[in-house]
Amino acid sequence: MPAITKLTFYPIKSCAGIALTEATLTSGGLRHENIQDREWMVVDAAGRFLTQRDYPRMALIVPSLHQDGIRLTAPGGVTFALPLTSADRTSINVIVWDDVVSAQDCGDGAADWLYGILGVRCRLVHFGAASRRIASKKWTAGREIPTLFSDGYPMLLISQASLDDLNQKLQAQGRNALPMNRFRPNIVIDGVMAFEEDFMLTISAGKAQLQPVKPCPRCPMPSIDQATGQYDADPLDILQTYRVNPKMDGAITFGMNTILLEGAGEILRVGQEITIELGF
Repeated sequence: MPAITKLTFYPIKSCAGIALTEATLTSGGLRHENIQDREWMVVDAAGRFLTQRDYPRMALIVPSLHQDGIRLTAPGGVTFALPLTSADRTSINVIVWDDVVSAQDCGDGAADWLYGILGVRCRLVHFGAASRRIASKKWTAGREIPTLFSDGYPMLLISQASLDDLNQKLQAQGRNALPMNRFRPNIVIDGVMAFEEDFMLTISAGKAQLQPVKPCPRCPMPSIDQATGQYDADPLDILQTYRVNPKMDGAITFGMNTILLEGAGEILRVGQEITIELGF
């Protein structure tokens, strides 16, 4: 029987994730203890988002849940406590790909702490109560699907079999297998065939129903070792041989961007069985 095997959410875009045993489903993605996936983001002086693509050391910024917010830890044990809200935050416009979003600046203390880790002047911003961002309707059948600071959609889903298939190809060439965290999914499922997620119409988990809507194009980020924050062997040359997707103008895809159709407030759990409807 297909089941959920991993749940991960990423409080800060492009920083380390937190493995969960259960998570609350919202239309904007996974939530845990009142913290939402990709609720914070690092931006440059112009307000444009920063990611591991250009700053791989972001992988070494590790959030943990702490009272009414999160605590950030970096190499050397340097920490910074970040409250969920603060009355003195100011609104600024930030850029995520082609979207301009009103966000809350988290202040000079957070900015200085990040500079010490990344070596670049930047700001940490929060997706506040007044912030709004909608996923591209091209892939949602016209539905207005909210998302926060994700690349474009509330959740990313990958099957374990898909990673196993890639790793078999890598190892056949004498290369090391890759862990799932290189691909940064929110939901990992098992008990299905490799890349079966490409053809799933719906995924039912209890009273909740999810829908994979858009193949996830891949950049060089899977070549970043999440434990060291350094570039490692790049799997894109192998993926290029069998994962070029004509639906995405020839981009290499791996995993499916996913939305919630119904069941906001329902709980997903590791080990939970799911029911899948396929369409070919």
